Amino acid sequence: MNTLFDKIWDAHTVEKIDGSCVLYIDRQYIHEVTSPQAFAGLRQRGIGVFRPAQVTASPDHNIPTLNQHLPIVDPQSAEQVATLERNCAENGITIFPIGSPRNGIIHVVGPQTGLTQPGMTIVCGDSHTSTHGALGCIAFGIGTSEVEMALASQCILQSKPKSMRINVEGELRQGVCSKDIILYIISKIGTGGGTGHFVEFAGSAIRSLSMEARMTICNMSIEMGARGGMIAPDQTTFDYLKGREFAPQGAEWDAAVERWGKLCSDADAVFDKEITFDAADIEPMITYGTNPGMGVAVTGEIPSGMDLDAASQVSFRKSLDYMGFQAGDKMLGKKVDYVFVGSCTNGRIEDLRAFASLVKGRKKAEGVTAWIVPGSKEVERLAIEEGLRDILEAAGFELRQPGCSACLAMNEDKIPAGKYCVATSNRNFEGRQGPDARTMLAGPLVAAAAAITGVVTDPRELM
Repeated sequence: MNTLFDKIWDAHTVEKIDGSCVLYIDRQYIHEVTSPQAFAGLRQRGIGVFRPAQVTASPDHNIPTLNQHLPIVDPQSAEQVATLERNCAENGITIFPIGSPRNGIIHVVGPQTGLTQPGMTIVCGDSHTSTHGALGCIAFGIGTSEVEMALASQCILQSKPKSMRINVEGELRQGVCSKDIILYIISKIGTGGGTGHFVEFAGSAIRSLSMEARMTICNMSIEMGARGGMIAPDQTTFDYLKGREFAPQGAEWDAAVERWGKLCSDADAVFDKEITFDAADIEPMITYGTNPGMGVAVTGEIPSGMDLDAASQVSFRKSLDYMGFQAGDKMLGKKVDYVFVGSCTNGRIEDLRAFASLVKGRKKAEGVTAWIVPGSKEVERLAIEEGLRDILEAAGFELRQPGCSACLAMNEDKIPAGKYCVATSNRNFEGRQGPDARTMLAGPLVAAAAAITGVVTDPRELM
């Protein structure tokens, strides 16, 4: 009667202390933003990293996406990246430096290299660590003090979350991608719908998704308030991992697949909460407000908010004022100034393929600034090899270099105040992409349609 989450969590529980669990961590990822204080804490204590072979670093948040062969111009960003490199060198931690073939957003690089594997527990000082759960592991973000704890002991102290299963059944409609699925779910259950839970995504529509599409789903589980998201490993998972650099090889691979094949929730497993959605109800989605739950079908209208309680109505109106929108507005035809394709949510090769498939043979709209940012050097390499860069350039776009880019205003890629950006990233909070920037979250197809028309457009009209 155990869930997949229970099986992995319980297998990694070393000890229980006052209702909390000492949880063993198989893999820790670090980047330049949330690790410096943790290493400083270790130095103050006079201790080192307990198991450096199980820690992997990649600078991603602060790095520029143009001219990466040159020194970083912003002094704070340059210092953070240099500090990460020093800390890794001093502690024997593997780092994928800027410009190296393995560099990229850590949540893209981990699965891509085969470091992330089913059945693991994985942590990083970054909320979107939940991405790795797509491969059938428990992965979640932790605070800086916990980053230090994991570096020092390869364990952290955690309360066990409740379990939740979200089923999406049926066949997806044309033009609907995984980003639309997760934006739809969050629009229905709200940004607090998963609070206190670890979510397993299941159902025929989820099983039909590619590995990279599953990562998009799990990436944004955090936006519904969940501790993390996961999908049971299956043949799709095994096919994705086979032959990757750090995946098991030979006889070890066969043994691993046999072990991973048992990682699923029991048929009679009971979840604390369970919800089912019909895939046929999902259309291409876009957000209109300042949290990921404020989403509608791209063909829809902004709701009135009258069904909300008084306090929520105040917040709702404030959000619309920030966006310059009104209740009842249609999303189709809304002006777009910027388009951003990338991030740990939609910066994988399949996302770039989807975007390129719609802009091929067309031209970027005048007045639209588009940033197409691969999630890693490997994604960049594939985009060039497959001719995607040629398609993009012919349409008036530029393929940039990998990094977190305009997902968050921690590097040079910032959306100017008052401008509207259709972004394939994960958060549309006020100022997330730059002071007073206005963000509309969407998938790569909706982003492509906006980039070539200059307004919010239903991508199905162009397919």
